Amino acid sequence: MRFAIVIEKAAGNYSAYVPDLPGCIATGHTEAEVEQEIRDAIAFHLKGLQADGLPIPEPASRVDYVELSP
Repeated sequence: MRFAIVIEKAAGNYSAYVPDLPGCIATGHTEAEVEQEIRDAIAFHLKGLQADGLPIPEPASRVDYVELSP
């Protein structure tokens, strides 16, 4: 499965979340750290859904960029 993630720069760290998995979040001191943390969080989140007998949602979010002229 392939889930879209959003990484945001905060005051002293980075945070990440998964739009298709509400509540699945992570933080880290660097981008590399938060990327690893969100991978671990996704795996943990999916195991929790399975343990609770809940379906794993199909990834539906799409990521793209919009460029604006100056």
